[in-house]
Amino acid sequence: NLGVQGYEVWRNPQLYMVGAQPLCTQIPGLSPGQAKLCQLYQDHMSSVGRGARAGIAECQWQFRYRRWNCSTVEDSTVFGPVLQIGSREAAFAHSIAAAGVVHSISRACREGQLSSCGCSRALRPKNLNQEWIWGGCGDNIEYGYKFTQGFVDVREREKNYKRGSREQGRSLMNLHNNEAGRRAVIKKARVTCKCHGVSGSCSLVTCWQQLASFREIGDFMKDKYDGATEVRVNKRGRLQVKNAQYNLPTANDLVYLDESPDYCLRNKTIGSFGTYGRPCNRTSAGMDGCNLMCCGRGYNTLKTTVKERCKCKFHWCCHVECKTCIKTVDIHTCK
Repeated sequence: NLGVQGYEVWRNPQLYMVGAQPLCTQIPGLSPGQAKLCQLYQDHMSSVGRGARAGIAECQWQFRYRRWNCSTVEDSTVFGPVLQIGSREAAFAHSIAAAGVVHSISRACREGQLSSCGCSRALRPKNLNQEWIWGGCGDNIEYGYKFTQGFVDVREREKNYKRGSREQGRSLMNLHNNEAGRRAVIKKARVTCKCHGVSGSCSLVTCWQQLASFREIGDFMKDKYDGATEVRVNKRGRLQVKNAQYNLPTANDLVYLDESPDYCLRNKTIGSFGTYGRPCNRTSAGMDGCNLMCCGRGYNTLKTTVKERCKCKFHWCCHVECKTCIKTVDIHTCK
């Protein structure tokens, strides 16, 4: 919710100040622990909001050709009732949101936007060339990880469920997937180096820690979604693999408790929007194909004209001239 409605509060705080009422109380959906951290780290909240927005956008990109396309609703739940089900989709949503916050906070530290952190203090990699200098201003992934762990996980940790109960299992599932998202940011980070010297002589090389693009992290988490492991909570209050034939999931993998619901038809109870009217690819055999996307209901075809730039030529110096081409295309949508 910080990424959708709450983000506006932090962009324009003067519009939301009501007497002495704290700003953090005006964002619905925060747990008591998150509201306290919000008050303590107010300068962090715009970065948290940016990270959450990035997570939502990446979720919608990764699932744009799936029956569930990570659509949002206009309330503090953001994704609606669908996340009340402990499915693969809920697992992905939690992990990508946590990853988004780590990514955003880590970058904000490097850019000097936060009072309690700065450039990365990560140790020099052992395999780095000894002649190269380590310590350029890197993304502070260590701080981003620790802050996100506290802010995101407090929501689950402040609850006290009966050991082995369904509610405790769901809380453990969320914590596991939050951690998987945070670890993805660390795993995909890389060492970046830059040459210095007269006329590009590279007489001096400086290296630092840098985040991967969020798209790369999203692709990685989508692979984890496809290979997610079904688990259940045992009487000791721990998650265990539901089918003993499967391998134990690592801390980098996603886990889920429930099979995914049928997203073919509109169902307000589970928060499914259905696939009626969704565009599909008539020639594809994948999830974006009309057969799978439309759940066997068939599809409608509409011919439409599209204007686009074409036959572009570069003229020295320095502009490009293009013509406008008009072509007819078929658009297929699910019945």
